[in-house]
Amino acid sequence: MSTAKKFAGQTAIYGLSTIASRTLNFFLTSAYTRIYSKSIYGIFSNMFSYASMLQALMAFGMETTFFRYLNKHEDRKSQVYNNAFAAIMGITLIFLAVSLLFINQITRYIAIEPTTSYHDYKLYALYFISFLVIDAWCVVPFAKVRADGRPGRYGIIKMTNVLTFIGLNLLFMYGLPFVVSHHYPGAAWISSWFRKGWLGYIFLSNLAASAITLVLLLPEVLKFKLNLDKPIFRNMLVYSFPVLVANFSFIINENLDKMLLAKILPENIASEQLGIYAACAKISIFLNLFVQAFRLGAEPFFFSHAKNKNAGHTYSRIMDYFVIAVSLGFLGIIANIELLKYFIGSSYWVGLQAVPPLLFGYVSLGVYMNLSIWYKLSDQTRYGLYISGIGAVITIVLNIALIPKFSYMASAWASFASYSVMMVLSYAWGQKNYPIPYHLKKNLAYIIISIILVYLSFYVFNRNIFVGNALLILFAGGAFLMEGKELKAILIKR
Repeated sequence: MSTAKKFAGQTAIYGLSTIASRTLNFFLTSAYTRIYSKSIYGIFSNMFSYASMLQALMAFGMETTFFRYLNKHEDRKSQVYNNAFAAIMGITLIFLAVSLLFINQITRYIAIEPTTSYHDYKLYALYFISFLVIDAWCVVPFAKVRADGRPGRYGIIKMTNVLTFIGLNLLFMYGLPFVVSHHYPGAAWISSWFRKGWLGYIFLSNLAASAITLVLLLPEVLKFKLNLDKPIFRNMLVYSFPVLVANFSFIINENLDKMLLAKILPENIASEQLGIYAACAKISIFLNLFVQAFRLGAEPFFFSHAKNKNAGHTYSRIMDYFVIAVSLGFLGIIANIELLKYFIGSSYWVGLQAVPPLLFGYVSLGVYMNLSIWYKLSDQTRYGLYISGIGAVITIVLNIALIPKFSYMASAWASFASYSVMMVLSYAWGQKNYPIPYHLKKNLAYIIISIILVYLSFYVFNRNIFVGNALLILFAGGAFLMEGKELKAILIKR
């Protein structure tokens, strides 16, 4: 089997599980935006923004570090696994102790909606602390499953997680209210404790799904032994710290806009504006999940092929097809946004104008993730820190400066600017320190053409679905004519 085929196969398997789970989860947004007010949905979005940042902190960059050190120490895989798991275990126990000690201060800080009680916010915080710790414990076991080449097991566990989360959400939103309203057996008991429309049930569902995931990963978890290789452990921590900062900065780019909207906008509109922005941003999830699925397949693949003679040409060819695929996704979502908007409540549609800049931000992010392999393979992870740090500064400065005037549109364009700068910096520094023969002109041409077509579809033709899809077909046909011979060669190669 050709290298390209092997990579495509691995990415497809990870991608299918990721796309399926995220798509199923996306359908919950439709229910949330119909059941909960914009203000309550704003609380939900704000809480999960904090969760994303804390997850990156507790993972400590150990997923990437685990793959790198497996590649460097193929004869000491168990020690690498023990070291990575021990690092996360120590961090999470410290986080748990500090969080419980300062739970009252945390509760007061996250409160953004004055009509929600302090008691409810405290419960939200406790649920969050619990599932964040459990999720962190799953990071290295999940990485081990990927490293062992078991994408099927990975997909089954991920799907079990999301189906549990969705099932419990539907039970709390529709099942139990139905039982109570029709006075079915058990209705009196349910009524004694059930609170219809209570946001805390979403967080409780997440906690239950995380706990079940940990149980399913017990075969990997139980392989952990507190038997550290201290020299490797120290080196892993040194390698992972810049990765942690880079990942944390990335999460800042992804979520700080929502936090700043909640803090900068006037209290009487903050949670509502945040709810609109967060709901419309969910439409861009289809492109983001493709980027994340690519990362799941690409990272172990890139590390395992680093020693191959033609590795640089392989990475370049992967970049070519990634750019085409992500550009197609960018244009495809915009072409069909008049259909996709029905997955959120109609009162949120006013925020659709934020979708194009958010999507292009994900195009840039995807290219950046592809490019970032250079500093991981060359053990120069400090560059990831520099790049993502610059991106975070751009995010912070633009949001603080522009939110008071432009509200969530400032956040959308700040995301676009941040990821674009990160993409350019990674390419420029990468070519100086670890040259890979990317086809810069061709890839730029695809990206620029997709931007022009998106502009025509969204702004000039006012989101007309027929014109948008005609432009999509035009782009796809042009890409096939340009790349058809190469694609055919890959498909027939054994």
